Amino acid sequence: MAEIARDLHSLLSSPARDFLIRNNGEQLKIDSLKGKKIGLYFSAAWCGPCQRFTPQLVEIYNELSSKVGFEVVFVSGDEDEESFKDYFSKMPWLAVPFTDSETRDRLDEVFKVRGIPNLVMIDDEGKLVNENGVGVIRSYGADAYPFTPEKMEEIKEEEERARREQNLKSVLVTASRDFVISRDGNKVPVSELEGKTIGLLFSVASYRQCTEFTSKLLEVYKKLKETNEDFEIVLISLEDDEESFKKDFETHPWLALPFNDKSSSKLTRHFMLSTLPTLVILGPDGKTLHSNVAEAIDDYGVLAYPFTPEKFEELKAIEKAKLEAQTLESLLVSGDLNYVLGKDGAKVLVSDLVGKNILLYFSAHWCPPCRAFTPKLVEVYKQIKEKDEAFELIFLSSDRDQESFDEYYSQMPWLALPFGDPRKASLARTFKVGGIPMLAALGPTGKTVTKEARDLVGAHGADAYPFTEERIKEIEAKYNEMAKEWPAKVKHALHEEHELELTRVPVYICDKCDEEGQIWSYHCDECDFDLHAKCALKEDANINGDDAVIEGGGESKDGWVCDGNVCTKA
Repeated sequence: MAEIARDLHSLLSSPARDFLIRNNGEQLKIDSLKGKKIGLYFSAAWCGPCQRFTPQLVEIYNELSSKVGFEVVFVSGDEDEESFKDYFSKMPWLAVPFTDSETRDRLDEVFKVRGIPNLVMIDDEGKLVNENGVGVIRSYGADAYPFTPEKMEEIKEEEERARREQNLKSVLVTASRDFVISRDGNKVPVSELEGKTIGLLFSVASYRQCTEFTSKLLEVYKKLKETNEDFEIVLISLEDDEESFKKDFETHPWLALPFNDKSSSKLTRHFMLSTLPTLVILGPDGKTLHSNVAEAIDDYGVLAYPFTPEKFEELKAIEKAKLEAQTLESLLVSGDLNYVLGKDGAKVLVSDLVGKNILLYFSAHWCPPCRAFTPKLVEVYKQIKEKDEAFELIFLSSDRDQESFDEYYSQMPWLALPFGDPRKASLARTFKVGGIPMLAALGPTGKTVTKEARDLVGAHGADAYPFTEERIKEIEAKYNEMAKEWPAKVKHALHEEHELELTRVPVYICDKCDEEGQIWSYHCDECDFDLHAKCALKEDANINGDDAVIEGGGESKDGWVCDGNVCTKA
């Protein structure tokens, strides 16, 4: 954002007002803010993220306002005065009066506020200091004052130095705390952990994926303790609610930072946390051995210990050998579980499927993208079966109960693992299923052909079968040849604003015929407009009338929330 060339008084005042207000009605002259750093807090009572951020800002404000020249001015986005007053009553700072909507609207425009909460830091001359106050407060708290670019650069340099000089004490000890706690409330000096391999568990107990991982981690922890390994776990809870933290912590044998410890957010930055759960491994010297072994715990359990680079090289070699030896039976047979279910409920032996091309369909009835994809997959399945009986598809359900499984499976013509079958979890780990729907293809030997068969079905339908690299190259060559004689650009009566360019678009809906298109589109990126080639090109009057004008001559040949297109684990 460019520097705002306005003085503080002109920013915050109006012709009829030269003051700001407190929640008790007291008026404070704008000129009294001279010499202070000011945070313009764009927020509203109806905004959930604002309601969660405001208490954090109150804490920082109370810490800074009595020590340094820092003030906050609330710029309300509330829709009525009653809501404004109720929300403002929780704030210890100043506000632009609710009745002065003109000033509030002007500040929105001046600072280009497009979302809330938004905290813009300015100086006493009205000049912009930091436009990302919310992110700065969340990440660094009061340590970021006075919020200037120079201060932010200083913090970044300090963080880099801390990473270079990292040891166990620099990670776990603060100026006010040199201990972690056990579940019975005892203080355990950090010095007692030196020389051990430490796992820092970043987790939120209310997050199902964390709960599932913690149960696996507990098994590993107990096995390592049984063999007297010098290993310990320290929980760094990112839970908002203390009762939830206590309930989770008291059921596990490891150590933890105290609830709401201020160093927790600092550690999330230090280790560049990007996902939950995360298990950071510190070696006996306190240096980071691995930034996150959660996936390794899922895949290998205690075999991943001691989480060293050498151990991961060893596991990689094991994994490679496992993939090379993979067969359909090694994937689908586990003890007495040597079958899948047919549509009539009969057991189909896995041995009877050996030698066939197999699709493994990870899906669930509760998942909207799955329900949208399944009808297309049914159609493709039938088309493939017509031309090759040596093909089958197996449904692996993530449904939450038998009834949902039965209802969903009734819409499918293929095979399935029984509901609640333990093999499904093993297969999900093998194929690293992070979201559904997911479709993996296996060749006749049982080896994995691709984990991206869903995209191939979406783009090419049954034509993608058997989903091999060679088949996809053939399809690509066919599409490239198809477009050789088509013009690079056309003008069309349905989109007179811009020329349409011949563009590769995996899947789209044609804006003329409303049918799905694949690979080639006459496309306008600015307007997100697409036409099939047959709809864009003047092939003959019976198909396209006189809508299209071809530039350069030549004749053509004929030619989809959980969250977006994927329901991820939550």
